Amino acid sequence: MQIDQDCNTLSRLILLPACWVLLGAHALAADITGVWASDPALCAKIFVKRGSTVMLSKDADLYGSGFVIDGRKIRGRLANCTIKTTKEDGDVVHLLAACATDVMLSNFQLTLRVVDQNKIVRIFPGVSDMQMAYERCTLR
Repeated sequence: MQIDQDCNTLSRLILLPACWVLLGAHALAADITGVWASDPALCAKIFVKRGSTVMLSKDADLYGSGFVIDGRKIRGRLANCTIKTTKEDGDVVHLLAACATDVMLSNFQLTLRVVDQNKIVRIFPGVSDMQMAYERCTLR
């Protein structure tokens, strides 16, 4: 009887922290899902909505930069990507994605620092002073 209780206690001690780790990792991935623009005041000019799908407009480059993260997909102006791996390091998220353009397929690394729920900063590894801030768009 004592052995059963000890095993129960041990399994709770091991499984509970494991669940916290798994749930915590999932929460951050949800934080980067959304429509992101370099200037949130111009979201309506950078993005268009077709049904339930949000895409970059033809003239998006005239108004700023942006992309859409939808689950494991990233859509940009010139490429569509599928996220292969995600690694979190504090408030920094490293993504490795397989991307397709009209011309070729390639792997792409994207590093984002999560500032808050509605702001991320793209970091360019190897170029210490280069960063680009994006804010979450709310499209109607």
